[in-house]
Amino acid sequence: MSAIRPAAVVVLAAGEGTRMKSATPKVLHELCGRSLVGHVLAAAGELDPENLVAVVGHAREKVTAHLAEVAPDVRTAVQEQQNGTGHAVRMGLEALGGAVDGTVVVVCGDTPLLTGETLRALAATHTADGNAVTVLTAEVPDATGYGRIVRDGSSGAVTAIVEHKDASESQRAIREINSGVFAFDGQLLADALGKVRTDNSQGEEYLTDVLGILREAGHRVGASVAGDHREIAGINNRVQLAEARRTLNDRLLTRAMLAGVTVVDPATTWVDVTVTFEQDVVVHPGTQLHGSTHLAEGAEVGPNSRLTDTRVGAGARVDNTVSLDAVVGPEATVGPYAYLRPGTRLGTKAKIGTYVETKNSSIGEGTKVPHLSYVGDATIGEYTNIGAASVFVNYDGESKHHTTVGSHCKTGSDNMFVAPVTVGDGAYTAAGSVITKDVPPGSLAVARGQQRNIEGWVARKRPGSAAAKAAEAVSREAGTEG
Repeated sequence: MSAIRPAAVVVLAAGEGTRMKSATPKVLHELCGRSLVGHVLAAAGELDPENLVAVVGHAREKVTAHLAEVAPDVRTAVQEQQNGTGHAVRMGLEALGGAVDGTVVVVCGDTPLLTGETLRALAATHTADGNAVTVLTAEVPDATGYGRIVRDGSSGAVTAIVEHKDASESQRAIREINSGVFAFDGQLLADALGKVRTDNSQGEEYLTDVLGILREAGHRVGASVAGDHREIAGINNRVQLAEARRTLNDRLLTRAMLAGVTVVDPATTWVDVTVTFEQDVVVHPGTQLHGSTHLAEGAEVGPNSRLTDTRVGAGARVDNTVSLDAVVGPEATVGPYAYLRPGTRLGTKAKIGTYVETKNSSIGEGTKVPHLSYVGDATIGEYTNIGAASVFVNYDGESKHHTTVGSHCKTGSDNMFVAPVTVGDGAYTAAGSVITKDVPPGSLAVARGQQRNIEGWVARKRPGSAAAKAAEAVSREAGTEG
C-alpha cells in the first residue's frame, strides 16, 4: 500500500445550503457536467482511499440516491441534526466502526474546483511531516471573512486558526486562510472528537477545535498550501456557482487547447468535464459540449451548436446544430439549423442539411438529406438523395413503424413515406408522392393525382379581383381576349 494512500476520505455533504434559495440540495447543483459533490468525489477518488464516506443530512434521500449513481463505492453516514462539522466527521467515523488506523482526509462537499493533485499533495505533506493534522490552506488576494492561519515563525507549524472577527490587526494582514479541508491521524482524530465542546454561540461541535486539542496535547499541526486559491472556494449561492463554473470551464478549455484543440472564443464555449477531444479539432464560438461527447481528429463544430452525448468523426463538420445521443461519421456534414435526436447514426460523408430533423435512424455513407425534412425510425442506404421537404411518417397514433430506403435511390421533393414501407435499391420516387406501398428496386413510384387545369375559373369565381385583372391583361397582350 502506498504511504500516502488514506485509510478514509470523509466528504461533508449534510448541509441545506439555504443561500442557494432552491428546492435542490446545495451539493446536487451542477456545473460542467457534474454535481458539486460529484466533483469532490471525483477528486477524492484520485487518492484511491481504502474507504470513501459521505455524510448526508438535509434531503438525504435525494443526496443518497445521487451518490449511488455517481460513486457506487461510497458509504453514507447520516447526520440527523446538523450539529457542526466535528459532529459530522464523528458520524462519518462511526460508519466505519470508530477510530481508523492511518490518514483520514476530510473534504467539503461544496468545493467543486478542488483537484486530486492538491489532495495528493496534502496527504503527502501530512505523512512526510509526521503531523497529527495537516490543514489545506491557500493565500488569497483578499482574506476578509476567512479564518487566518497563524504559524510558528521558526518551525512553520500551525499554531492557530483565528476567525476574522477575532483577529488582531496584525493577524488580519495574513493572507493565508483555512480551506476547511484536513488530513488527520485517524486514531488521534477519533480521540480528539470526543473532547470537542459545544460551549459556543452555535452550540455545535467545530472540527477546527480538534486542532487546538491536538496541539495542546503536544502533537504537530502542519499545513499544505494549495497552488491556486480558487480550488478551495466553497459554493454558497448562485453567484459563486456561476463563478466556479467559469473557472472550471476555463481550466477545461485550457487543457484542451494545450492538447491541440483550437477554441476560437473560450469566453462563449462551454464544455463538461466528461467531454473528450483529439488533435486539430476546431470549436467555434457559441458552442456547448456536454456529457460523453467526443470530437475526433480534425472535426469542426459550431458556431452556435449544442452537442450532448454525441460522437463526431474525423474531419466532420457540424454547424448551428442541436444533437443528442447521435453519431456523426467521418467527413459528414450537419447543418446549419439541424436537429439530431437520439439514435441518429450518420455514415461517412453523409449530409444532413438545413432545417432537417432526424431520430432513431441510420443514414448510410454518402447519403444526403439536404433540406427541410424529417427522417424518423428509418434506415437509408448508401449514396441516396432524399428530396427537399420529405417526411418519414412513422407514427400511426399508437405505434412507431420503420421505413427502409435502399442505396443509390433518388426520392423527389415533398414525399411522404408512410411506414412501414420499403424503397428498393436504385429506385426513384416522383415529387409530391405519398409512398404507402413498397417500391421495387430500380422502379419509379408515382403516387399523386393527375393535374387538371380549369380554364377561366378565376374570371368566373373571382371577378374584379387582382388575380382576374392580371389574367385579363395577359389575355389582352396575347390577343386572345373576347
